[in-house]
Amino acid sequence: MPKNGQTQQFNKAAFKAAVEKHLTTTYAATDDTATTRSWYLAMGKALAEISTGNLLATEKNLAEQKARSVNYLSLEFLIGRLTGNNLISMGLYENVAEAMEEMGQNLTDLLEEERDPALGNGGLGRLAACFMDSLAAQEYPAVGYGLHYEYGLFRQSFVDGRQVEAPDAWRGIEGYPWEVLRPELAQEVSLYGHVEAYTDENGVECRRWVPGMTVEGVAWDLPIVGYDNKSVYPLRLWECRSNAPFNLARFNDGDYVGAQYSALEAGNVTKVLYPNDNHDQGKALRLMQQYFHCACSVADILRRHEAAGNTIESLAELETIQLNDTHPTIAIPELMRILLDEYKLGWDKAWEISSKTFAYTNHTLLPEALETWSEALIQQMLPRHMEIIFEINHRFMKLVEQTWPGNNEVKRKLSIIQEGPHRMVRMANLCVVSTYAVNGVAALHSELVKRDLFPEFNELFPGRLTNVTNGVTPRRWIKYCNPGLSALISEKVGNDWPANLEKIAGLEKFADDAAFQKRYMAVKKENKQRLADWVEENMGIELDTDAIFDIQIKRLHEYKRQHLNLLHILALYHRLLNDPTFDMHPRVFFFGAKAAPGYALAKDIIFAINKVAEKVNNDPRLGGKLKVVFIPDYRVSLAEILFPAADVSEQISTAGKEASGTGNMKFAMNGALTIGTMDGANVEMREEVGDENIFIFGLLVDEVQKLKEEGYDPYRYYHADSLLRAALDLLETDEFTPGNPGQLAAIRHNLLDGGDPYLVLADFADYVKTHEKIDAEYRDQKTWARKAILNTALMSKFSSDRSIRDYANNIWKLEPVSL
Repeated sequence: MPKNGQTQQFNKAAFKAAVEKHLTTTYAATDDTATTRSWYLAMGKALAEISTGNLLATEKNLAEQKARSVNYLSLEFLIGRLTGNNLISMGLYENVAEAMEEMGQNLTDLLEEERDPALGNGGLGRLAACFMDSLAAQEYPAVGYGLHYEYGLFRQSFVDGRQVEAPDAWRGIEGYPWEVLRPELAQEVSLYGHVEAYTDENGVECRRWVPGMTVEGVAWDLPIVGYDNKSVYPLRLWECRSNAPFNLARFNDGDYVGAQYSALEAGNVTKVLYPNDNHDQGKALRLMQQYFHCACSVADILRRHEAAGNTIESLAELETIQLNDTHPTIAIPELMRILLDEYKLGWDKAWEISSKTFAYTNHTLLPEALETWSEALIQQMLPRHMEIIFEINHRFMKLVEQTWPGNNEVKRKLSIIQEGPHRMVRMANLCVVSTYAVNGVAALHSELVKRDLFPEFNELFPGRLTNVTNGVTPRRWIKYCNPGLSALISEKVGNDWPANLEKIAGLEKFADDAAFQKRYMAVKKENKQRLADWVEENMGIELDTDAIFDIQIKRLHEYKRQHLNLLHILALYHRLLNDPTFDMHPRVFFFGAKAAPGYALAKDIIFAINKVAEKVNNDPRLGGKLKVVFIPDYRVSLAEILFPAADVSEQISTAGKEASGTGNMKFAMNGALTIGTMDGANVEMREEVGDENIFIFGLLVDEVQKLKEEGYDPYRYYHADSLLRAALDLLETDEFTPGNPGQLAAIRHNLLDGGDPYLVLADFADYVKTHEKIDAEYRDQKTWARKAILNTALMSKFSSDRSIRDYANNIWKLEPVSL
């Protein structure tokens, strides 16, 4: 049990009374009329009373202590369902289960009523959530800043195999029981307008922004509950509302839409995560969303700083702002604007404060993923910010000229402004120039950032570019989602491992223990059964849990190479039907992924996987040896079922393309064996578990580069490999789309005539060979169990607690503060 006193302080009678009160007064239900959802909501509200009290106490304590804190700015926080996780962190899971049972309710059923908060999409947002969890668990003072999206990304379903997007109304009609509205923290945000010059009372020439419109940012706090302590930190989410009054005159004249036009326009800013930006209106809305997030957050940071009695000059001593990717970059010119125009500091003083306050995490090596914005759009929407960006760049170019005199090529490469027919602002360059630390998220990634992405910046600012390898929280990703394994670990190494993951190394000595192997694999079998039950109940597909469960779950993108996985499935299908000597252990391939609404090829890959699944799952000729399951609407609550059930983890990105990955860590912690390239954190995972406990295949980073430089020809691989040729050619037939040949041909065309940009065909043969090795090794369950146990035992480096300690010690310079 946690030692924080939460459990001991739990008053069952008072808690039940609070549930009854909320059931009646908040949700207008009685014991007779209440639905399971009503009970869940009432229970959530009763629990939120505890967390909100601790949230306010933590805020007060940190202000009084004048503690240095980190402000984590991210456009995504994929936090997952909070109730079960918070009950574990508060040490109240058993107590609340007992209390609810006495009220005639089953806690497990109540927890299923909760919808995942749709506040993120992929690894970036889940990483931010793990980091907030670890900050709270270790009591490093922190505030997370995000947006209060009404609909999130989208709710995914499949119609005839194709992805269909629908709004994800995650809060329901009643709202989310854990969130707390903080009206006193509301901020006004300006947009558009123009900049004017004026002379102040001291005769100094000044600039000021005269906005064309303003909106209001309303704060909602979600509690990030510390494990085994009483600290609760806010995840502060901003909702955009109109601050213009409702136009009654227009309404009375019959202009019902016009009467509330400003409210409708403001509401769009936080309507959805990542509005489709393949048109100008979408781009403008996306930039507005980013600026709204940053303006509210920076204003709130300054409010907190000054409310604690601190001067603006001490900002960088007491606050650090971590930019999670480039999405919050506009916070840099926003803080400079406030320091220059509102605090009337000179440029040098403002720059000294600002550049010592911001740090930046880079998450990508893909040039097309490095965010740029049209100079014209920023000029129109944020005219003062564009002036400040120009000034930052002007001063920076002087530094570049001093370092590389007369070298215009280096200037072109490093400039924040990208020249061309439409000049663009490079947000990553702005980040590197304007922050005191830039980190990659895995050792290989950080090395490639220095070597390939920003070599001149690394030369110009020695020591600024650094590494913090990502991690995941063991509270959610072992203790909460895998209770069977959690109990087994506790029995062998003690109960305190969720806060001290290095203790799981104690399992290593049981890797060859036959009795422990049996119990460990029994837990895996139970988890596979739980997933199989979900699939049968929700998708009508029967699965054999003796089969290898092979899982690839992540955002759908060409560089993550779900289509390489698909080609392997097609190769197995071909061999099962055409090679009488071919034998394979039964295998189920699982996918979970959303494709961005405007990403045509990603949607084609989803369609192809679903069509192949329809055929192979119902083909008696395969003898049940091959099944394919594409889980719709992949989200954290489904990940909590998938990670513990995996035998094989697919981490197959082209080497040099995946910054880190965090799914790879969650799989391995839960005893899945990785098949992966030497990419991202796979490299460090291999170092931890050893070559014999991971399945590495494919080209290395330098080999990828060399092959591209020499002139990569995908047809060479197509003609040289009959199995690859058979798999690709199946995509042109009507084998999986009866009566409609060529419906899946877009993938084949991309790989052959489109140049195969991510070298799928070059890695295919080694991928197939490595899978054959997996098939052979799985048949020896004793050896497989040993490898799985060692994957769990040797993963402690990949706890987000370690990641956060690295940030706190090396970048943020934070000290823990206990409540």
